[in-house]
Amino acid sequence: MTLFDSPAFEGHEGVHAFHDEKTGLKAIIAVHSTARGPACGGTRMWNYATAEAALDDVLRLSRAMSYKNAVADLDLGGGKSVIIGDSRTQKSPALFEAFGRAVERVGGQYWAAEDVGVSPADLASTRKTTKYVVGLEGTPASSGDPSPTTAEGVFRGVKLVAKRLWNANDLNGLTVAVQGVGHVGGYLADKLHAAGAKLIVTDVNEPVLREVAERTNATVVAPDAIYDVEADIFAPCALGASVNADTLPRLKGKAIVGAANNQLASHEIGRAVFDRGLVYAPDYVVNGGGIINVASEMRALQTGGSYDPAWVEMKLGRLMLTLGEILERSVAEGRPTHEIAAAIARARIDAAEEARAAA
Repeated sequence: MTLFDSPAFEGHEGVHAFHDEKTGLKAIIAVHSTARGPACGGTRMWNYATAEAALDDVLRLSRAMSYKNAVADLDLGGGKSVIIGDSRTQKSPALFEAFGRAVERVGGQYWAAEDVGVSPADLASTRKTTKYVVGLEGTPASSGDPSPTTAEGVFRGVKLVAKRLWNANDLNGLTVAVQGVGHVGGYLADKLHAAGAKLIVTDVNEPVLREVAERTNATVVAPDAIYDVEADIFAPCALGASVNADTLPRLKGKAIVGAANNQLASHEIGRAVFDRGLVYAPDYVVNGGGIINVASEMRALQTGGSYDPAWVEMKLGRLMLTLGEILERSVAEGRPTHEIAAAIARARIDAAEEARAAA
């Protein structure tokens, strides 16, 4: 199968592969759409089994960023980048400087940010060779770690779903199964615990898992067992495709609300979730807080201003109104939430493309 035949390609404007022999950099930058503005999305460093797996991941993530940014009503397009390698053993400042040169060669069509396996310190190295990077520290424009804002959006999504399903004004008595308690999942667990929820947690990083479990009084289970627990809400906060043909029949709750990208293994799985009567809060809607945070930094960098928390709060509030609309339309129209969210995003992207063509 060629790149253009891949189901994940779906009209990408550009896909760029970079290799730097000296540092060992192997990176792919995918730009799905710049109709609404420059593409922005995180940089993921992961030890992919094959280059094909890396390509498939970056294409899916890039497309999801277009939809995420459009649903959040940001003046941004969608893009993503992946670095093939083990983030625990293969990182170096030189590698991220080489990555910065790769970003620079895309000519401002793509802005890099933090994602799995990449830290603000890594981005600081990237910033030495390109200006097209956000998620930095130490300047008036700096937005800081986006994870807390991402977690806040997911937390609000959990509360909104709980209100609709159980008419609950708080989370007391509800059990949430959190899959992955890294940066975002850990912050989310703290918020859920503070709101009175009972937690069941898992993660492949055992030291982090123990730390989160101790401070949130959570029950710990093995990674694969998280699908079988008795929980009202399943919160996937690790890697994608966790809701698939094998795991969906094992879920016992009423809703899926989590921070992971591309939680549904396929469009058909999204339909199966709906047919089973589960409420699914589309991932790129509820996890949009992080990119909103980053967008504020981009605005400040472009205008010479400062990070604006009030603007971030305004955008996050509007995003939750959009989530409410999606949930309401799902019931009224008898359609899965992921289809409605995609239609909203696609309409906004199409409108921007038409306006650009007419200009």
